[in-house]
Amino acid sequence: MEEKKTGTTTVGIKARDGVVLAADTQASLGHMVETLNIRKIVPITDRIAITTAGSVGDVQALARMLEAHARYYQFTWGRPITAKAMAHLLSNILNENKWFPYMVQIIIGGHVDEPTLANLDPLGGLIFDDYTATGSGSPFAIAVLEEGFEKNMSVEEAKELAVRAVRTAGKRDVYTGDRKVQVVVITGDGMREEFVEFSE
Repeated sequence: MEEKKTGTTTVGIKARDGVVLAADTQASLGHMVETLNIRKIVPITDRIAITTAGSVGDVQALARMLEAHARYYQFTWGRPITAKAMAHLLSNILNENKWFPYMVQIIIGGHVDEPTLANLDPLGGLIFDDYTATGSGSPFAIAVLEEGFEKNMSVEEAKELAVRAVRTAGKRDVYTGDRKVQVVVITGDGMREEFVEFSE
């Protein structure tokens, strides 16, 4: 298991008018960089996304499960599931499997009725917060978030802070890339993705 551990840094920030998720794009296998171009933020609906830290296969399986639940909810009730409800659902799924856990730490963010951000551990522990970080570089990222976060930030201000947090982690954590950051911004108007690249 030690050889299969992977590292990453993902962050989430709840802004005044939306949620910002950011992650590096490097995937590691042991001490080897396996790829520099992986997406670690996965859309679940057009207003909800999750970040991935841990086993890629486990996160992909959970994402498919959540997508199916979201479609079923929309079909049954005629309205989209909220990010808060999705977070509680994911917490229950993780807790039900605690004796054979999914090896993941997930940030879920979305904007359906309101901006929502939550952090979940592998056993289903659920914390709603204004900002959070996961992965091997999270101690470095959280220090940047602690220093720079302000209540009622705009999504543009939150985006700049999120990118800085991930890049700072990448400079000190050997398993986090510092050349490219994936950013997903979710507002009442929908979701948009971009990549911020650095030359050095």
